[in-house]
Amino acid sequence: MTSSKSASAILGRLGARGAVLLVLLLAAVAAAVVVPLSAMSTEVALEMIGVPDPGVLTTAGLPAIRAIGELLASVAVGTALFAAFFTPPQKDKTLDVDGYRMQHISSWANIAWAVAAALLIPLTLSDVSGRTFVQSLPPDQWLVAINQIDVASSWRWAAVIAVVAAIGQRLTLSWRWSTIWLAVTVLSLLPVAATGHASGSTAHDIATNSLIIHLFSAAFYVGGLVAVIIHTMRGGTRVALALRRYSVVATVAIAALAFTGVINAMVRLHPADLFSSTYGLLVVAKALLLCLLALFGLAIRRRIIAKIESTNANAPVDRGTLLRIVLVESAVMAGTIGLSVSLGRTPPPAPLYVPTRQEALLGFELPGPFSFETVFGLWRFDLVLGLVSVVLLGLYLWGVIHLRRRGDSWPAGRTFFWVAGCVTLFITTSSGLGMFMMADFASHMVGHMLISMLVPVLLALGGPLTLALRALPAAGRGNPPGPREWIVEFINNPISRFLTHPIVASIQFVAGFYLIYFGGFYETLASEHLGHMFMNVHFLISGYLFYWVIIGVDAAPRQFTSMYMMMVLLSSLPFHAFFGILLMNYPTVLAEGWYAGIGLPWIPDLLQSQRVGGGVAWAMGEIPLFIVMIALAWQWYQSDMREARRSERQAERDDDAELKAYNEMLAQMAKADRRH
Repeated sequence: MTSSKSASAILGRLGARGAVLLVLLLAAVAAAVVVPLSAMSTEVALEMIGVPDPGVLTTAGLPAIRAIGELLASVAVGTALFAAFFTPPQKDKTLDVDGYRMQHISSWANIAWAVAAALLIPLTLSDVSGRTFVQSLPPDQWLVAINQIDVASSWRWAAVIAVVAAIGQRLTLSWRWSTIWLAVTVLSLLPVAATGHASGSTAHDIATNSLIIHLFSAAFYVGGLVAVIIHTMRGGTRVALALRRYSVVATVAIAALAFTGVINAMVRLHPADLFSSTYGLLVVAKALLLCLLALFGLAIRRRIIAKIESTNANAPVDRGTLLRIVLVESAVMAGTIGLSVSLGRTPPPAPLYVPTRQEALLGFELPGPFSFETVFGLWRFDLVLGLVSVVLLGLYLWGVIHLRRRGDSWPAGRTFFWVAGCVTLFITTSSGLGMFMMADFASHMVGHMLISMLVPVLLALGGPLTLALRALPAAGRGNPPGPREWIVEFINNPISRFLTHPIVASIQFVAGFYLIYFGGFYETLASEHLGHMFMNVHFLISGYLFYWVIIGVDAAPRQFTSMYMMMVLLSSLPFHAFFGILLMNYPTVLAEGWYAGIGLPWIPDLLQSQRVGGGVAWAMGEIPLFIVMIALAWQWYQSDMREARRSERQAERDDDAELKAYNEMLAQMAKADRRH
């Protein structure tokens, strides 16, 4: 116990310098792991791409800076997470002292992450061209790298997004804004998924999706852990509560890391190469480290959380023991980041066969024309929206079961609509339709209409926000907000009030169609897996936002009558119809280079496929709107019935005083008319 107290006291005296020293220590661990491991395969990699040795500043500096950059990004994510969700806001909804400290640290980490990403631009140019790092440093060379090398362009966007998050964190102290800057910070990791082997391998759609989940999970795991350490070192309050919440985050993150790690290994490795290649051995080493991290997490829960829960929730935390465990765990995680970066620098074993043109562009091979057999006979699990549909379905059913066990009822119709929406989303993204969407414009438009028009209608009719508010417990006075409070804040804040105005919701929903397809963006989005994923996510969110407001099953920041909603819906119908007609008559093939490069033999006329897609948009766009009109008419009818029942109850209470007063008024008017 003495050693625990002394360790805690020493770390506490370090104050703000302790956070800097901790990050420097972890950065040193990550660099110490990645540099020698990357050096093992540098010569082979340079020989494979056929460029001269750019020098030690590049061969050692690029992996080291990348590992340090990813660590800094994780710190920025973790401390922003802590500020937003692990500390309670003050009465005026601003961050408290602990939250402000964490957001301040996150801002500095974002700035450092942006600097590292910027340095990776000339380092990438040096690595690809074979010129030295010094020769790649002039500003004009940076422009060459950004314009001609996709990886360098990705680092540019990562730096820009990180700077935006850092500035935003310095300018705002509001708790609700802290969640937005957390989202922007997480978004800065997205361009990293476009680098490395994932974007260039066969099955790169699966590899890229799994890498996105992998990066986000690692950031929340190591970043949240660093935030807990800093909070404990500085003598912060509610350490036990923060540890419980982080334990939940860590459990989900470690499961996601293990799952996506297996997916990536299956995509890039043959089982025979697992122990016979450098890449395979690194994968095995990373798996062992993840198992070690899981054991550390178990130790935290058993030795710290269990002790607190068995005694008193307000009992003092054994900070010394906690710090010793999590410091070792964070060092192992930093080493794992270094190992992961070295994997990206190590060439995987050569594939057993030469991929076809379709596989090189799409990541998979389509067996034949679009048909019932090919759509429902092919399945390729979408690791993003397919997984989202499964998680949303599970959470919703958990809420319904929780209400039933409590003795409360929930309409079966709402459950039916939600299940139908989740199943439709899963089929659209994970069946053969999801595969054809990337290769054929007509198939893409079928998926687009389902994701943007039908799925959001079904989900909105399920009333998920109402279910969540009824099923989730309150966080308790003085505690950091929990999921229920986050939902309430999501509904009742100025941004939501603006976005959920029916006119604004209609404009963003309709304008997205025209901007993407006729604003010059579709060519770029269709030819990139991340662009395709962006379109799907955009269609789903914009559609749900529109129908959440229009249908009105869930509470919204603004309340309007069913008649008003019906008028807004009817006013949007011509724009949907005109979009389909415009597509059918558009003289230029959209994304012609992409579709021609795929060269599906059963689609000889790309313009005809586009016209079919326009017909699909025109025909399918009206069906969900018709469903919504029925729902609005039903709500209108129910509202009138409720008003009629209210009037009847009032009449029974006061012996129909309102009707008698009305009749008396008519009688008085009649007498007055007779006198005149």
